[in-house]
Amino acid sequence: MKAVIIGGGLGGLSAAVHLASEGVDVKLFEKNSHFGGKMMAVDEEGYHFDFGPNTMTMPEVFTRVLSKAGLSPHLLDFEKIDTHTRNVFPNGTTFDFSTNQDVMKKQLKQLDPNGYQAYEPFLKEIERLYHMSRKHFLHRTFNGWKDYLSPALMKSMIKVRPLQSMDHFFRQYFTNPNIIQALNRYSTYIGSNPYQAPATFSMIAHLEWNDGVYYVKGGNTKIAEAFVQAAEAAGVHLYSGTPVSKIHTYQGSAVGVETEDGDFFEADHVIVNGDLLQAVPELIDQKERKKMSDEKLASYDPSISAFVIMAGLDTYLPQLHHHHLLFSGDYKKEFRQLSLGGYADDPTIYICTSAKSDPDVSPKGDNCFILVNAPAVGGHPQNKDHYKELIYDKLKKAGIPISDHLVYEKVIGPEEIEAAFGAYRGSLYGPSSNSRSQAFMRPFNKSQDLKGLWFCGGSTHPGGGSPMVVLSGENVANQIIGKIVHIE
Repeated sequence: MKAVIIGGGLGGLSAAVHLASEGVDVKLFEKNSHFGGKMMAVDEEGYHFDFGPNTMTMPEVFTRVLSKAGLSPHLLDFEKIDTHTRNVFPNGTTFDFSTNQDVMKKQLKQLDPNGYQAYEPFLKEIERLYHMSRKHFLHRTFNGWKDYLSPALMKSMIKVRPLQSMDHFFRQYFTNPNIIQALNRYSTYIGSNPYQAPATFSMIAHLEWNDGVYYVKGGNTKIAEAFVQAAEAAGVHLYSGTPVSKIHTYQGSAVGVETEDGDFFEADHVIVNGDLLQAVPELIDQKERKKMSDEKLASYDPSISAFVIMAGLDTYLPQLHHHHLLFSGDYKKEFRQLSLGGYADDPTIYICTSAKSDPDVSPKGDNCFILVNAPAVGGHPQNKDHYKELIYDKLKKAGIPISDHLVYEKVIGPEEIEAAFGAYRGSLYGPSSNSRSQAFMRPFNKSQDLKGLWFCGGSTHPGGGSPMVVLSGENVANQIIGKIVHIE
């Protein structure tokens, strides 16, 4: 059996390892010079930045890929950060997320007495949501509408709070608006709006409050490097700097791919790893995809994008934590402005400074990866220099004078994200989860138009985020080789 994978992000690499380790002849093509997709290392002037995912959870998902290739799971040095995220609010209040229950209870007792009483029931409910999702949704593909019609799936769907918003769910347990705002930010992990996204995704809180937040020593981009080693060990043929220009079809089947150089590679199965909203129109003639027409693809609401500043400093700012957030004064207004295609005039600012946990990656000073939510490309344009200064000014007023200590700076907006990663309109996670249909009925993993054509990555099931895209590649591979996974 021959398989060709288009896109060397974490999902594509995961699919490649799982297929090749079962004897499938796998060729993987990546247009960029690096593998790992948005999990891209930026090393400049003595500073290391993890461009892509910064908050890592579910380490077992990543180490399983290594084990599948016969490599030691200890190739990745996951370090747990017990008290992992400092949340700062406009009134100066701080609230730290931690898996240490004593740390959480002490804060809640002071900030939210009702939340203090509800803390343990809350932990149990988000754990239940996670395990329900894990059992019924995360380890399977969705190949057509019939997959949604099984009584067992419908019964489980009702139990994961699909009709309730994340914001409404959190308000059942907490009354302090700052704590609710900090929890609502979990919606941005899937590029969505907490006032619209289903409460099902509140399970993300389980991963950070119960299970743990991790950092990979040397940088989270070591995950991508390890996946490349796993692919090579499994016998995958890797092609970097090799864009695919077309998927060839014959009598209703995908039969291979053509690279920009004009080379053709035959395949029994073709897997598209990447944002299918952009990849499908580029790779497949519209007459071959009636159920995935340009009109259908354009109907999806894209997830939010990002405005990123990578700032290398000449000092270490003691007030910064590894994960540090400065929240906006009006979260609803921020998301309303984003939904209308504009940049927030008072954005929530996220700063990842991995040097706080791993000084070796940035020996000259803090390596601040600064990210604010941004609208998808096509909204109201923003002057990058102006918006950058707005962010720096807000940080300085909050006692974080990053702009006073700059040695290195690089700014990346939605347009660059769109161009570099093939992300539809610069969106980070493909379709948003702002509606129940897009949250639970994302584009299928299996093409409805062409036999032998599959999709993995954040734009399909089970969704966005590093662990989810790795699972999507694993799930598709297991479907192709006929392997059934039983999850208890």
